[in-house]
Amino acid sequence: MKVLAGLLCSLLWSFVGPSLAAEQGDLIDTLSEELRNRKTVEQAIDKIAESESERRALWLEAILEGNLYVRKSDKKAVFAVKEGSGFSLTAASDDASLGTVGKREVSKVKINNALRGKLRTALAQLALTNPDPQKRLAAVEQMLGDLDDDKADAIRQLEKDEPDADVKSLMGLAGSIYQLTVGAKEQKLAVIDSLGINTRPIVVQRLEMLALSDDAEVAASASNMLKKIRSRISLFEKVETLLFGLSLGSVLAMAAIGLAITFGVMGVINMAHGEMIMIGAYCTWFLQHMLPGFIEYSLIVAIPLAFSLTFIVGMVIEFFVIRHLYGRPLETLLATFGISLLLQQTVRTLVSPQNVPVSNPSWLTGQLQIDPALSIAVNRLVIFVFCLLVFAVLMWLLKKTFFGLKVRAVSQNRQMARAMGAQSSRIDAMTFGLGAGIAGVAGVALSQLTNVGPNMGQAYIVDSFMVVVFGGVGNLWGTLLAGLSLGIVNKFLEPWVGAVVAKIVVLVFIILFIQRYPRGLFPQRGRAAGN
Repeated sequence: MKVLAGLLCSLLWSFVGPSLAAEQGDLIDTLSEELRNRKTVEQAIDKIAESESERRALWLEAILEGNLYVRKSDKKAVFAVKEGSGFSLTAASDDASLGTVGKREVSKVKINNALRGKLRTALAQLALTNPDPQKRLAAVEQMLGDLDDDKADAIRQLEKDEPDADVKSLMGLAGSIYQLTVGAKEQKLAVIDSLGINTRPIVVQRLEMLALSDDAEVAASASNMLKKIRSRISLFEKVETLLFGLSLGSVLAMAAIGLAITFGVMGVINMAHGEMIMIGAYCTWFLQHMLPGFIEYSLIVAIPLAFSLTFIVGMVIEFFVIRHLYGRPLETLLATFGISLLLQQTVRTLVSPQNVPVSNPSWLTGQLQIDPALSIAVNRLVIFVFCLLVFAVLMWLLKKTFFGLKVRAVSQNRQMARAMGAQSSRIDAMTFGLGAGIAGVAGVALSQLTNVGPNMGQAYIVDSFMVVVFGGVGNLWGTLLAGLSLGIVNKFLEPWVGAVVAKIVVLVFIILFIQRYPRGLFPQRGRAAGN
């Protein structure tokens, strides 16, 4: 019987369904004259909103965005997109392509600000019954603070049967905010207590209005709650500043870790270190440029590519230049500075003197909303975690491998390490390559935060040296803590003195600190550490 009933329903729909769909689609054409008339356009919008058509939200949105037109020749409602000197038309009833016409052959559905508000409300009310809970949530969010009696009643009715906890909670909040505006004294006092410490801007706005109320009891209750809310907002602002500082600090730490290795082990002041960061960033751009459909995975592939390429470049620089200048720090500084200029000009010639675009994959975009007053950028959070991961891998390499043992031996006492059979020249080359490789990985991370161009490395070379010297030459823990602490201090100073003065204050602090503790926060230990 069930099978027979299903067959009968299908047969019935095959006759009735197309005509019903056509009737719903034709609704927009029957209203075309009303839509063209300024006096009746509001009535037409009401009819669309109250209809059962599945396309009603699409039509209302097109009117709101100014994309709904009426073709003059046959009074047909169309979606129009600017194309050259005319418009490309699509039927509003069924999306059928209608070709291209001149701009005089169509008439735009015109609305004013009052109708725009009405359209937004109608779209929000339609979204309240959307099967997707995220769209219902966004609809309630849009209606917060913009309710009247009818909307408030509608939300109260929908709240009873709302299955999603987040949407249900927000619907309750919308009703509470409405009561703050129209409720009696007892209702307002009850709502203020029930809201708790809610940091939403609309709640703060309503409480600020009530704090100016003629009713002393309501004003006092609103003022007390405002103090608590502002205290929490102030706390969240400090937390947000701390998180931004950690983000900046992780960037500084990653840029400086590679420099700390080469400077600590070899005593080489590598002015081309910033260009290793630049090469790593350009690896990300290259992958995205060559494989535009591979953007979601480009960063994952760019990390080993950038490390390998900059590792090789670093070893080449060490073999042909640095190796012949050991013991002559001034010549090493000048030589690496010349290499940095050479690498910059090479990129300008082969790629572009201008910045190149690097896209963020979807999993690195957006905000992590912890509270209405506190959000964290996903890309900065991921880069902070990535910095800690790079640091952990590097610590394992230096502490748990035979190569790391040799590096530590050479850095602490080069002569003794040679006497014990360590090939210091080979260790120097590998160490320089490792430092350059880590800088390349840092460049991949920086490509998601800043502009990628030939000069990007120069913005971090001075800061990297400051971090290395402040943390203690050759000490990775010192480099990490110095980078994070300087980033935090910088971000806390910026609101008070500005970005430029904040950098100057940090620089003066480091100079004074180094005068008192010339070997940094965590001085290197060993027989040769003081040399």
